[in-house]
Amino acid sequence: MLGQIDYINLLPFHLFLKKHYYYYTTKKSYPAKINKMFEKKQIDGAFISSIKSKNKKCFDVGIVANKKVLSVLVCDGKNKDDFESNTSNVLAKMLNQNGEVIIGDKALQRYYQNNNCKDLATLWYEKYKLPFVFARFCVNKNPTKYKKMINKFINSKIYIPQYILKKYTKRGFTKKQIKEYLKLINYKINYKEKKSLKKFLKNSNYKGL
Repeated sequence: MLGQIDYINLLPFHLFLKKHYYYYTTKKSYPAKINKMFEKKQIDGAFISSIKSKNKKCFDVGIVANKKVLSVLVCDGKNKDDFESNTSNVLAKMLNQNGEVIIGDKALQRYYQNNNCKDLATLWYEKYKLPFVFARFCVNKNPTKYKKMINKFINSKIYIPQYILKKYTKRGFTKKQIKEYLKLINYKINYKEKKSLKKFLKNSNYKGL
């Protein structure tokens, strides 16, 4: 069983699974809950938060943003973590940002509604000139099987049908906004991404799960 984060940034992966691995079962939840399920070995694999991926069996695949992401924000207001998040809450503190942390589709909605928010991927890039890795695909078992699957995903061109885009517009976005947003998301973790991840984990002083 795989953990499934039902955010738009992983829509291409979900469509890939449906097409090529339709027999896989998934359990939907938000990132912080997926992390807990992974820790308890209730799921075999998932995109888990980068801050939770240290010393885990992970592949060079994740949720990556270069220069901006739009869906990980810190907004004006009282200091408040997003209960759905682990990595972004730590990132905001590392970047000395005060305000409310908001992630996922609700953050994307906020971005399009007003401009009183800062993009955490942008702030990271301005400081280090590196992309930011928000999550990594990690497994609890069967690494060979899942590595084959994840490599196939990375090398696949994912087409998003119009009816799927229409379905996601119900979350408060236009089809154009969804497509433009997905252009900001990469999934391959290469040299710069690894360097960025190492810097984040080292500077966070996070002790693990």
